[in-house]
Amino acid sequence: MTTNVAARWLGACLLAVALAFPAQALTLPEGVSEVASVEGITEYRLANGLRVLVFPDVTKPTVTVNLTYLVGSRHEGYGETGMAHLLEHLLFKGTPTNDDIPGEMRRRGISYNATTWLDRTNYFGSFAAGEDNLDWLLALEADRMVNSHVARADLDSEMTVVRNEMERGETEPTRVLMSRLGSTAYLWHNYGNSTIGARADVENMPIEALQAFYKRYYRPDNATLLVAGRVEPADVLARVAKHFGPIARPASPLPRTYTLEPIQDGEREITVRRVGETRLVALGYHIPASAHPDTAALQVLGQVLGDTPSGRLHKSLVEPGVAVGVSAGPRLLAEPGQFLSMAMVPVDGDPEVTAAALIEGVEKAADTAFTEAEVERARNRLLKAIELLFNDANRTAMSLSEAIAAGDWRLFFLHRDRIAEVTVADVERVSRHYFKPANRTLARFVPTESPDRAEIPAAPDVAQLLEGYKGREAVAAGEAFDPSPANIDARTQTTTLSNGTEVALLPKQTRGETITLALQFRFGDIEDVTGRDVAGGLVPSMLMRGTGNLDRDQISQRLDALKSRIGIGGGSRSVNVAATTTREHLPGLVALLAEVLKSPAFPADEFEQLRGQAITGLEAGRNQPQSVAGRALRRHFSPWPKGHPWYASTLDEAIADMQGVTLEQLRAFHAEFYGAGFGEISLVGDFEADEARALLEMHFGDWTTTKPYVHVADPANPPDALVRDFKTPDQANAAVYRRAELPVSEDHPDYAALVVANNILGGGGMKSRLGDRVRQTEGLSYSVGSSFSADVLDPHATLSLYAIAAPENVAKVRKAFDEELARFFDEGVTEAELKDAVDGILKSRVMSRADDGNLASLLRSNLEYDRSLAWSAELEARYAALTKADVDRAIREHFASAGFSDFAAGDF
Repeated sequence: MTTNVAARWLGACLLAVALAFPAQALTLPEGVSEVASVEGITEYRLANGLRVLVFPDVTKPTVTVNLTYLVGSRHEGYGETGMAHLLEHLLFKGTPTNDDIPGEMRRRGISYNATTWLDRTNYFGSFAAGEDNLDWLLALEADRMVNSHVARADLDSEMTVVRNEMERGETEPTRVLMSRLGSTAYLWHNYGNSTIGARADVENMPIEALQAFYKRYYRPDNATLLVAGRVEPADVLARVAKHFGPIARPASPLPRTYTLEPIQDGEREITVRRVGETRLVALGYHIPASAHPDTAALQVLGQVLGDTPSGRLHKSLVEPGVAVGVSAGPRLLAEPGQFLSMAMVPVDGDPEVTAAALIEGVEKAADTAFTEAEVERARNRLLKAIELLFNDANRTAMSLSEAIAAGDWRLFFLHRDRIAEVTVADVERVSRHYFKPANRTLARFVPTESPDRAEIPAAPDVAQLLEGYKGREAVAAGEAFDPSPANIDARTQTTTLSNGTEVALLPKQTRGETITLALQFRFGDIEDVTGRDVAGGLVPSMLMRGTGNLDRDQISQRLDALKSRIGIGGGSRSVNVAATTTREHLPGLVALLAEVLKSPAFPADEFEQLRGQAITGLEAGRNQPQSVAGRALRRHFSPWPKGHPWYASTLDEAIADMQGVTLEQLRAFHAEFYGAGFGEISLVGDFEADEARALLEMHFGDWTTTKPYVHVADPANPPDALVRDFKTPDQANAAVYRRAELPVSEDHPDYAALVVANNILGGGGMKSRLGDRVRQTEGLSYSVGSSFSADVLDPHATLSLYAIAAPENVAKVRKAFDEELARFFDEGVTEAELKDAVDGILKSRVMSRADDGNLASLLRSNLEYDRSLAWSAELEARYAALTKADVDRAIREHFASAGFSDFAAGDF
């Protein structure tokens, strides 16, 4: 579960989509009425007041159920801060008929979570379509709406988990600063309280108050249920009516919040002093509620100011070196929210200079006339984000929670329409009206003879605002794709470019005619790159920062025009690309990708920005427990000498390397190493295979690296077991890592058994041995678990255990690790654990293949390792055939014999 979710409704609105089905007449169950329909989403209402949204999409074999309650931290009373979030945690503790919710979710392969924010709480689950998961999850949500235990014993154990989550947040400078800014900006309104709550309230919460809060707000007339994905509306409504229909609407009316924040009457300032390296400056200005017309112009203004690299603040603060990073944008809520802007101060910078520059950049923005080009670019970028998600009903289902919390789900689409109509005059008007010194929170009180204050308009009547609203024409759906290994293999075409680059093509109809690309080019032998890992590692980060023909801003604008995205990563031995586009724009995307890969300009100013950001990021981890323990553990397990691309450096070495690397070294590395020939490209989506093949040949077929790639063997080389502690002063949270290396590859006969064993030990989240013990029972940690990974080619696998906890609880976490591992080695697994783990793994693999990005990556990887999806089918058959004896033997032979090292960091 997560709190303080920065997925503000407008941020979610940027993800708005128009997935839809042709309207069909339905025979509605008794007590169900149709309310409204917009762009394929139809709202129904039960007699008890429950709103039901149905959003069919046949293109992916998945279903998402998202239940949003209109209750968040805004609804908490005195002494109740954190109550909404704490209640969210307790709703996973069971009901009289569902006593193990995490376990059943895991057994059914349902990916689930819940979030709490200022205006709402939502519970969601995604799963493969079919079987009885939809009926079971609807029955569960109806059950825990009114029958959750909310018991004293559960509160006692979960309170410490939430407290640890709070401690984790207290180690994150950005989260701490934004919390303090909010509490200073709001004198009376509950938006000034962090969703996680006050420590004293969380630790002393009376169970009777929590139970009363539950009964007060968890009721059908305060909830909106959304079902999206491969579903039939009639079937969904029948199931919803069966499970939710019998729940009575309470006789008492829902409580209404009525606190209004008074107009701010002067600058305010707050300073947070803590041990650490990160230096931040942030501003907040009061703005209207989400439904107000001005919020669209404020969103566009946020893009004009805060975009990287075209935004005004990037150009006035980051490019001159006054800041290493900036952001700006509105936090849109059901009641008046804030426009927030933040800047990170360089390591050698002056915070006061950065603060003054940030204030001037925001409050004086309208003094330099906004241009039509700026506003159009910002509008297009926001609208592109909307359109790019037209192919994913499940993600749309999640983003609608913020619109629901703001007053009505249709605000999601209305706001999109308003963004499209924003003018230069609108942007200038809202900039001058809201960005006034008297409305600023950084800030200080200054007596002023004639205060110039920003009056915040009241939230409009949403029902009146949306009366008769129909939205735009619905988008046609794609095909119902079968993500089985056999079907994927049958439909995938493979070919080879002239220079040896391998290509996999999977044409299929997708919603919005979307296409996903995955690419990897490899180069060099180990001798070639020794001593050049820093320069080689920075080259991928420079490729999108300018070419011979386009600067960084122009590349960004070109991507907006192409309605495309490109992400580039890699290191000194490869470059990796993940990209998305549409059928119409595939030629343009491939041409642009070829340009940035082949002809980077390596501009000096962008290099200095990148170097500054990297050094600041490294310094920020100097006293962070997870960073300190993690880096020390990596060094312990690294047998490689300095200069080797896999060498694990100290923090000071990494900073010195970053300070010493030169732009000429990056240019030389690119010229010497970059090229195709040893690599793969895969495409999945709406394209013609012959046209795509010709396109890739034209742009990459004659571009070949001069440094042939040679695989470097990396067998397991486990060091001596070691236990070490590191002190990180003034940190409320601590981190514990335990790790062992094993001589196992993915082709090892025991690989499948070890994956399942790890899932049972700690890889299965809350419903695992470690999750049950450390989080659910003892309440020591918010995040605890284990991971297991094995190399494809070399016998080298890693088993890791991890947890965060309060420093005084680290000894208890280690004791739990010791005891659970000993029990695991001695007793093995149970038949029930084995069945649940295998079922969950198999279902998650189906869901992964249903995602085009994952599928493109899988097809590319299969080319690299000379595999097909038949290998995946064989592995899944091995999972299904596992017995308890198989898993127990693998645990004893591999995990039990491994030497574990244990590293921890905290304020001990």
